[in-house]
Amino acid sequence: MKNITDKFIEDIVSLSHSEIPEDILVHSRRCLIDYLGSAYAGSFFAKEKAASLCVELGSESGTSPIIGCNLKTSLLGAALINGIVSHTAELDDGVISGIVHPGTPLFSALLPYAKYKNISGGNFLRGVVIGYEACVRLAEAIQPSHKLSGYHATATCGGIGATVGIMIMIGASVEELKNALSASVVSAGGTLKALEGDSQLKPYNSGHAAASAIAAVAMAKAGFVGPEDVLAGKFGFFDMVSTSHNLDRLFSDKRREKYAIERVYFKPYAACRYCHAPMDATQAILIKNNIDISTVQNIHVETYDLAVKGHDHTVVNNVSSAKMSIPFSVAQLLVIGNVGPLGFSSDNLFNMDILGLASKVSVFASEEFTHLFPSQSAAKVTILTDNKKTYSETVYYPKGEPELPLTDTEVAEKFTVLANHSGQSVTVSQAVLSASWRLPLSMNELYELL
Repeated sequence: MKNITDKFIEDIVSLSHSEIPEDILVHSRRCLIDYLGSAYAGSFFAKEKAASLCVELGSESGTSPIIGCNLKTSLLGAALINGIVSHTAELDDGVISGIVHPGTPLFSALLPYAKYKNISGGNFLRGVVIGYEACVRLAEAIQPSHKLSGYHATATCGGIGATVGIMIMIGASVEELKNALSASVVSAGGTLKALEGDSQLKPYNSGHAAASAIAAVAMAKAGFVGPEDVLAGKFGFFDMVSTSHNLDRLFSDKRREKYAIERVYFKPYAACRYCHAPMDATQAILIKNNIDISTVQNIHVETYDLAVKGHDHTVVNNVSSAKMSIPFSVAQLLVIGNVGPLGFSSDNLFNMDILGLASKVSVFASEEFTHLFPSQSAAKVTILTDNKKTYSETVYYPKGEPELPLTDTEVAEKFTVLANHSGQSVTVSQAVLSASWRLPLSMNELYELL
């Protein structure tokens, strides 16, 4: 009788052997473009740290590029540093039902490995699609108890998904895939403690996940064998990282089957996704009303319970903290207008209008919105002014969700803004964009451009 791990692998491998529909391949290219834009944005903020990491790791030389930094390093170093850089700006994709950011660890591992092994564009995209599948299915099976136990699914499920993606990309045997999956699972880690206070370690969770995927693949290729059922049983993955889980989420269901990558959202704002519905509701209020912010008495934000704790703080001491704060996000939008992907600059941390308004924002969990989550990530913003006027808007799907997606043009515009802002020339950024859209035919071209 097959165990849970074997069944999961069998299901994933079966999907990898099927023909991937063209619309899914198009969406995988959209995910790549969104990742590259996020990496360029992160490189603008973390270039010095990325260079320092190369030195500290003893990996200043190599052939694998660090995106946006004009540096090349080792295969392992590139996965780690690109995973950090691409998660730094808080602009990377995610899946709300899994509370996970698949793209950053997955692309940070697959791109350098594909370059190292000279993988074709077609196999690269297949690895991307199946890597997302493995990551999201695992995350959905253990959430929300995984998060409530303090784990960061981008670090745990992200690394496992990246491992599976690489093994599918290189055409590994089922036995090798199982051993790589096992190595990835037993080394998976990363906690949400990284969000506390002035910590800047959240991106390290993503980088560690990408690097651990490279290491797990190497372990399997070197012949290391894993346990029979790494996912289930005492001390298995589910037992260790969740208090409750839904194994049905691990396997395909032909009655409702969609690719997991179809559940990905893209961020229009450089903030934690929990801030987006409140920001969109605030934006809707501003579109309909002309509000004098000096008259604002208080701002009431209702959202789902998981979006409150860790995101309701009104005091921020650095950009990372600001991007996690619903009060700061809402106040910033009210003061300076539509912030777009370049919002949350360090200058805004000292804007007294923003800070004063943020102190007037209260964030509460709504029973209705909590019940709707994760099928809907809703928020209601109510603004009360001195003259007793009340302005209120509710958003059930923030911009960028599959139900309210960014268009191809908007995805490309976001990429272009971020790439050019990071210092890339218009010529280079447009060449990267073009090569990404033309995959799988342009894989070697994309390698050289990065």
